[in-house]
Amino acid sequence: MKVLITGGTGYIGSHTIIEMIETGKFTPVCIDSCERSTPETIDRIEKITGIRVPFYQQNICDKDGFFQIFEEHKDIIGIIHFAAYKSVPESVEKPLEYYRNNLQSLENVLEVCLKYNIPNLIFSSSCSIYGEVANLPVNEDTPMGAPFCPYAHTKQIGEEMIRFFAHVHPQFNAVILRYFNPVGAHSSGLNGELSPDKPNNLMPIITQVGIGKMKQMAVFGTDYNTRDGSCIRDYVHVSDIADAHIKALEFILEKRNATNCEVFNLGSGSGVSVLEMIHAFEEITGIKLNYILGERRAGDIPAIYSDSVRAEQLLHWHCKYGLKDMVESAWKWEKMLSISQ
Repeated sequence: MKVLITGGTGYIGSHTIIEMIETGKFTPVCIDSCERSTPETIDRIEKITGIRVPFYQQNICDKDGFFQIFEEHKDIIGIIHFAAYKSVPESVEKPLEYYRNNLQSLENVLEVCLKYNIPNLIFSSSCSIYGEVANLPVNEDTPMGAPFCPYAHTKQIGEEMIRFFAHVHPQFNAVILRYFNPVGAHSSGLNGELSPDKPNNLMPIITQVGIGKMKQMAVFGTDYNTRDGSCIRDYVHVSDIADAHIKALEFILEKRNATNCEVFNLGSGSGVSVLEMIHAFEEITGIKLNYILGERRAGDIPAIYSDSVRAEQLLHWHCKYGLKDMVESAWKWEKMLSISQ
């Protein structure tokens, strides 16, 4: 069964392609503009799996170019839609770019599902849709909160777009996956998160400081109402997140869904603070990190972590990897990058 992966050379997309190939159940087709990734990711996927994935370097906001792929692959049975901008601080600085890119791309995905009768969609959403919540952990019934940043707002709007679309197209099936914080790299160390010169996510910042690419890092906020004053997040290994997409696709193909628009949290069920993650890296690698305690950052919420019981029960998904695996694999990937550059 052939599945299109949008944003397939990105961090989570590429790991999902690897998982998909290794299951042997699906044939992935990859599309990515490579605006924030690299086409060389296809080479890394091939090195890990032995399979050369069909790849189109194409922006899916370009409707004509995007639709042409479906003329060439008329047997696609589903789409896993990752392609989106995802930096919280950048979205605060450039809100219009985020609304234009993230919502136009999703609109084109839904239109292509309608035109080419593609009945299955897995959508990459985010725990940021919950905003700041009083009661933790959050579950799928926790209402959406006021968005703290344009990125979170685009995910809220995206979920509503899919919900309304599914309502008027009963033959269409969607699964919305709300990720918490994906970290780590493939166990081989050959594929991981490629970050720009100034990464925004915590783990790449930690590993770049650890290897010496960055001289110093900042902990943004130490006066939050958390156990050590720094932000708390629910970190999940990227390969576990990738596995959930395969299970979500099987879930709707096997018609186990009760409605044609289902929602699942993907988290470990526990929170780790920024300072705890720094100390975990130092303990696991033996490397002392150079960090300073800084001011709060716009768009951040104090704490969030997940109740993922629904995914465990209905998708038969659970986290296989722990914090040590996340740190070790991310560090292995960082060292591999330093050798290849």
